[in-house]
Amino acid sequence: MEGNNRSIRDGDVQYSGSDAPTPTDDPAAVESALVAFVRDRVEAAGAAGVVVAMSGGLDSTVTVALAVEALGSDRVLGLALPCHKTDASAAMEAGAVADHLDIDFERVHLRPLLHQFDQSVAPLLDPEETDETTPTVDRALGNAVARFRMVCAYYAANRTNRLVLGTANRSELLLGYLTKYGDGAADLCPLGDLYKTEVRDLAEHLGVPERIVEAEPTAGDYPAQTDAADLGAPYETIDPFLERLVDRGLPTAAAAEGLDLDSETAERLARMYRQSAHKRAVPPTPGLSGRSRRPSSFSRK
Repeated sequence: MEGNNRSIRDGDVQYSGSDAPTPTDDPAAVESALVAFVRDRVEAAGAAGVVVAMSGGLDSTVTVALAVEALGSDRVLGLALPCHKTDASAAMEAGAVADHLDIDFERVHLRPLLHQFDQSVAPLLDPEETDETTPTVDRALGNAVARFRMVCAYYAANRTNRLVLGTANRSELLLGYLTKYGDGAADLCPLGDLYKTEVRDLAEHLGVPERIVEAEPTAGDYPAQTDAADLGAPYETIDPFLERLVDRGLPTAAAAEGLDLDSETAERLARMYRQSAHKRAVPPTPGLSGRSRRPSSFSRK
């Protein structure tokens, strides 16, 4: 890949420019950079440690492994926050990872919370004329679950003077393939500059169990759901497309050239990137008297 300045937010870079390791070249250097990033930011915040919401998947496993290396197992709290029956095996995997890393771990089932919300709160907020079977209802409830998990993570963090580590990778952030103020909410995002395929490479370097590394990426929203089905292509295709589109600034057609990506899917992915910019930025202000907060971006300078 060309260049390596991928910081999520301008002016908030631990390693940038020529000092930053290129993810595909040296996973050991990337590991060191991410460990130092977590350690330095936690110490600068005066925090006692970190909280990681663990899904049992690749990203959260790598994130918690880096946190343990940076801070020690006694300063890392893992949370499994299942909500559906399909989450059971993932929660068990998260528990196995936590046991292996010897971290404090709590499993809290959110189904009762979702049920109470769906029965008591949601009806008061739904439009008068609404079809309970529409995709918007499912999407709204799915986003609510992600935000319930965020509330739990921040509650635990506030009670123990910790920071919340996000688990989103660059592929998800660029496509907006996460819930705003849900799984997209965090104090630090160690994997935010790594594409999904690069996270997989790092996981192999870290010795993450093969069953986790090779598992089909899924959000676990429903049985048989996969990221590839949602996005229209696997990350092995999406990542080089995004690298060309965003990092190199190529037009959509040129970014898709030579990849197993039809024009319709390429345009859809490019549109997802453009339309999800609000998920990568602080809320805009009017800018009165030149006081506007500088928006966050994925710009490459």
